[in-house]
Amino acid sequence: MRYDDDAQLDASEVTDQRGGSGGSSGLGGFGGGGGGGGLIGLVLGLLLRGRGGKATLGVVVLAVVGFLAVQFLGGGSGTTAGVAGGFGQPGGPAKVGTSDLASECRTGADANTKLDCAIVADINSIQGYWSGGGYARASGAVRGAQPTYQRVDTVFFSGGVRTACGSADASAGPFYCPGDNLVYIDLSFYDQLKQQFGAQGGPLVNAYVLAHEYGHHVQAQLGTEAKVRTRQGASSDSVRLELQADCYAGVWMNHASQPANGRPALIQDITQADLASAVDAASRIGDDYIQGKLGGGTVNPDSFTHGSSDQRKRWLTTGFTGGDPTRCDTFSTNSL
Repeated sequence: MRYDDDAQLDASEVTDQRGGSGGSSGLGGFGGGGGGGGLIGLVLGLLLRGRGGKATLGVVVLAVVGFLAVQFLGGGSGTTAGVAGGFGQPGGPAKVGTSDLASECRTGADANTKLDCAIVADINSIQGYWSGGGYARASGAVRGAQPTYQRVDTVFFSGGVRTACGSADASAGPFYCPGDNLVYIDLSFYDQLKQQFGAQGGPLVNAYVLAHEYGHHVQAQLGTEAKVRTRQGASSDSVRLELQADCYAGVWMNHASQPANGRPALIQDITQADLASAVDAASRIGDDYIQGKLGGGTVNPDSFTHGSSDQRKRWLTTGFTGGDPTRCDTFSTNSL
């Protein structure tokens, strides 16, 4: 996968808080405004859980973060208007930044050589799809959905961050908070995904992480996230929400190399190897894989919050092969 060297990037869709003072010290907890699920959520709480029911202090902390992430799922209080950054002029400034992404990330050529700029390009592409007709198609049959897609920022943070949904640290993984309509990610997560979860990694995997979180933003605007009631279990609302976000990510992948909003596509040359790496990543973050293979414990479907590896692969693939967000209705099927 490559980015069009001549494409113009819009860094104003990123709020860069790395190195800032907004992070949490210590564990912190999600509370108050509620939130949308992340790509990982509870799985980091399950990661490396000690065998035989015992765990080190560090693992206990991760487990608590995972539990809080479950509470964070689906209990949202709606959205807050006026927070998100718009799709401004190419090269617009990154807000609240300690680094100047606007000067570093101007074109697709920058995205081909710098991770930060690649993520900016991914965000531009994902939001270009949803605002360019994807959201209208998804919302057509949904009563009470917001009429148009609202572009929102991604916040880059390092170590910890305070949000309208409470405080979080990097161990929570990337997530979306509907309380402030923002996606949050510590970019070190990409190394974690490869080193701890064994994923192949790669540019489409990195984009999949963000596309999944923006899928949660779409759910918030459609009103889907607010209807989540059951938080754990193999067929729970939480699992259905996460699988739908995977499906939405796959839909974006289908359209990623197509022009959007009258602009040439930012992304080019998505190969079968790229797609295989994204499906591989989906398989590495299934609840059963985390509990069994990584955690060395017993797989307990009653505790699932994100879906099994096979389910995550299936719904990501469903979105990609069909390219239609209306085929991502995980809430009306008995066959997840």
